[in-house]
Amino acid sequence: MKAIRIHEFGGPEVMRLEEIERPVPASDEILLKVYASGVNAVDWVVRQGGTEAMKPFLTLPMTLGWDAAGIVEETGADVTTLKKGDAVYGVPNFPGDGSYAEYVAAKASQFALKPKRLRFNEAAGVPLAALTAWTGMFAAGKLEAGQRILIQGASGGVGSFAVQFAKAKGAYVIGIASARNHAYLKQLGADEVIDYKTQCFEKLVRDLDVVLEASPLRDNQERLKAVRVLREGGIFSSVNVDFPFNEEVMAALAQKQAQGELVNNQPRQEWLQEIAQLIDDGHVRVSVSNVFPLAEVAEAHRESETWHIQGKLVLEIRKEEERG
Repeated sequence: MKAIRIHEFGGPEVMRLEEIERPVPASDEILLKVYASGVNAVDWVVRQGGTEAMKPFLTLPMTLGWDAAGIVEETGADVTTLKKGDAVYGVPNFPGDGSYAEYVAAKASQFALKPKRLRFNEAAGVPLAALTAWTGMFAAGKLEAGQRILIQGASGGVGSFAVQFAKAKGAYVIGIASARNHAYLKQLGADEVIDYKTQCFEKLVRDLDVVLEASPLRDNQERLKAVRVLREGGIFSSVNVDFPFNEEVMAALAQKQAQGELVNNQPRQEWLQEIAQLIDDGHVRVSVSNVFPLAEVAEAHRESETWHIQGKLVLEIRKEEERG
């Protein structure tokens, strides 16, 4: 089978299109015939060598990609929730062999039936970003209907799902993004939008139940501002797990009796099922910015690294029309 592999860490040029053996699923895994793979920041972070926390787990050569949609080709002996022929979406094993490939073996518990209203190219752009948003807001942030949430980086991959999930669950949503993305955020359901370039959010909002840090910015001084706008006992949830809270942030959280959470994405089948239902019910839309053939993966990475994407980037492994 064809796959994009790296044999060394570095720039986009280290990715190679190669022929490798088709994987064999373990007893708790599925073999997925991949139709499309999402492109995410974690892909090129790993390609460059990973964060300090990741480095011990990265072994070469490896196949990149941790966002997939396709058809179940085989199931392991212990898999009961999915069957051959199911159209599914989910997250391949991380940091094992990834989804920039014609086939991938992955834990069945990390996949679910894909949303019926989405094509494979759209579905492949959902799992990783959507599960990160879900984990950050609901597992860590404990967001409930009627609460108020501030989402930093609201127009990005994680943030745009967070806006829609929070709104679908009945929260009041305030998004931070550049002015050019304000109309987009309003379309997604944001109740208020703040321009981080010209406005100081810490002067405009206060007593928030949850702040979700979904922006790529790593700055503990900005985190201090976010803690200040929380209510007593509120929750600050960050998806930037590679950037710990410093002592000043921890002290500010303690002073407010607030929680600070660094959120690792949890690839749970039941959450993917609930996300699929929200999409099929029309509460969540998926925006694809650009679709690349597998051979143009380097260009997809270069575009992702600009951080100026509205919608998802996707690698098309197979044409949907080829589905048998």
